[in-house]
Amino acid sequence: MKVNGTHYRSLWWDEDKGALQIIDQRWLPHEFRVQHVETLQDFADAIVEMRVRGAPLIGATAAYGMALAAATDPSDANLDNAWAFLDKTRPTAINLRWALNRCRTALKALPESERSAAALRLAHDISDEDVDINHRIGLNGLEIIRKIAAGKRDGEPVRILTHCNAGWIATVDWGTATSPMYQAHDENIAIHVWVDETRPRNQGALTSWELGSHGIPHTYITDNAGGHLMQHGMVDLVITGTDRTTRRGDVCNKIGTYLKALAAQANNVPFYVALPSPTIDWTVDDGVAEIPIEERMEREVTHVQGLTDDGSIGQVQVTPIGTAGGNPAFDVTPNHLVTGLITERGICEASAAGLAELFPDLAQVAKRA
Repeated sequence: MKVNGTHYRSLWWDEDKGALQIIDQRWLPHEFRVQHVETLQDFADAIVEMRVRGAPLIGATAAYGMALAAATDPSDANLDNAWAFLDKTRPTAINLRWALNRCRTALKALPESERSAAALRLAHDISDEDVDINHRIGLNGLEIIRKIAAGKRDGEPVRILTHCNAGWIATVDWGTATSPMYQAHDENIAIHVWVDETRPRNQGALTSWELGSHGIPHTYITDNAGGHLMQHGMVDLVITGTDRTTRRGDVCNKIGTYLKALAAQANNVPFYVALPSPTIDWTVDDGVAEIPIEERMEREVTHVQGLTDDGSIGQVQVTPIGTAGGNPAFDVTPNHLVTGLITERGICEASAAGLAELFPDLAQVAKRA
């Protein structure tokens, strides 16, 4: 997508520097910074500190981390050490382990002399695949928006609510939940997006920055406004992303997603989840019972970052001194609350049967494993 008229991916390989470049998302939407990532510790810090964030982007970043490890020391032992070091950075998003497993398995099958070059090619492939997957998610989700738009009066927009940021900066490009929005806008379908602020890190500001850059009408709202809007017929559908989806279609996403699904069901609003196949965890059935929920630092709750009156970026404390902050980063939406899963292969019901029908190859491989 574009920033001030220039196309960017969320990460890219700099051939001249021989290193990965990332957009440091901690400073968005107020400042656009690019970081040079050159050590394995840099990769771990980027993931932990959410300089990169979003399940697909974390996976792609990890793949480049494995490429760095293979270039430094291509031995089995070093690949195992790098795998373990990066795997512990964040526990919930399954794309991290998916990418690490894919890289380690592929590289160990090769002679050590071939591993460095192969690792970098594989990281490039994983990034390119992510762009293609998200583009196709957008085309499939576009069909939903088209059908709703067909029933609208002339000029009336399709009103979409989204939670967190599942946009191009949460992936390598296009985004998951936002991809259908971009496709619809580019097809001249009138849409308006309700953007949840998504406390505590206010990722809705990133979504607003993205949509605004693309010219898509949107409104930034408090997390608790969504139910009210649905209750008054002001939301046509909800589309969110996902950090891990179980084989039966339970969806783990940013904290607050579950409440949106409950409100959508109560008001007969379709609730869709944009799901790239690497985000399916075929080893997990019951998301509520089995998915580990990351508990992040309380400072993200007790403090808010933004622009100060003098134009600088700073943090202010919003809680009384001494008050603890609880910060579960994700929640799980059970499959019965999900209208459908928008994948790169099509749209399916949120169920074991639905996912197995769309992805029989992946389901069988997981079953054998």
